[in-house]
Amino acid sequence: MDDILKTYNLTKEFKNFCAVKNLNIHIKKGDIYGFLGQNGAGKTTTIRMFMGLIKPTSGEIELFSEKASNKNRKVLERIGSMIEYPGFYPNLTAGENLEIHRRMMGVQGKDCIGESLKLVGISDVKNKKVKEFSLGMKQRLGIARALLHHPEFLILDEPTNGLDPIGIKEIRELIIDLCKKQGITFLISSHILSEVQQMANKIGIIHKGELLEEISYDELQKRNRHYINIKVNNDKKASFVLEEKLGIKDYVIWGKNNLRVYERLQEVSNINKALVSNDLLIDEICLKVDSLEDYFIKLTGGN
Repeated sequence: MDDILKTYNLTKEFKNFCAVKNLNIHIKKGDIYGFLGQNGAGKTTTIRMFMGLIKPTSGEIELFSEKASNKNRKVLERIGSMIEYPGFYPNLTAGENLEIHRRMMGVQGKDCIGESLKLVGISDVKNKKVKEFSLGMKQRLGIARALLHHPEFLILDEPTNGLDPIGIKEIRELIIDLCKKQGITFLISSHILSEVQQMANKIGIIHKGELLEEISYDELQKRNRHYINIKVNNDKKASFVLEEKLGIKDYVIWGKNNLRVYERLQEVSNINKALVSNDLLIDEICLKVDSLEDYFIKLTGGN
């Protein structure tokens, strides 16, 4: 599979602050790469380096197997992006806004405007003023603008930020559709764990400027374990029963009066009986599986 983006010990320092440290990212053609991290983790700084907007302090970036540099701007023409909130002229129509951008980008022919609007599902509002758009429609228009020059690789920074659940679902489905039908590779930067989980086939977790993990979604699913979730009125007493009465060692206390048992998953009724017979009140006992959020908390230590 072709390499779209690779970085080698990519680092960016600002005076005495290291925003990104020794980042090694690998994105293949056809990936929807979820770039996951809390606000301030270094996601936007990294993306700005990818786009040539800021220079790395050290390290290298390869795009389409070519070294990215100011001398090789041609390779950046194969990339589209929407970094942070997309800005438009509110009193101009969608088509007029895209026409301004088309001219600025030097894209030949006006057909690309209609094509881009059709791809993102808003061709019917080409002549509508942007000030009348919902936030979700503005996000779609931002993606349409990024598609004007037919890029092979699209970088979207927090594309679902501020959207309602329906808007989030629509943008998610649009990204998956563009990847499958148009063959576009995506890097999706987000702090919303559940969103990344629902569309990415590969995930990179950045924390305090460092890439803690880069993992396929399939591998993540394998690592995330099933467990019995138990909510009781006394976690210390429940721990005693699990260890001393049942011989269970593979468990954790997950917050106040909440336990996760990772062994003997077929014995929920026996565990329930033992806890009740030792005068514990049980609010919940059921099988669950670790989520991406749980995995993220484990990696970052919860801070």
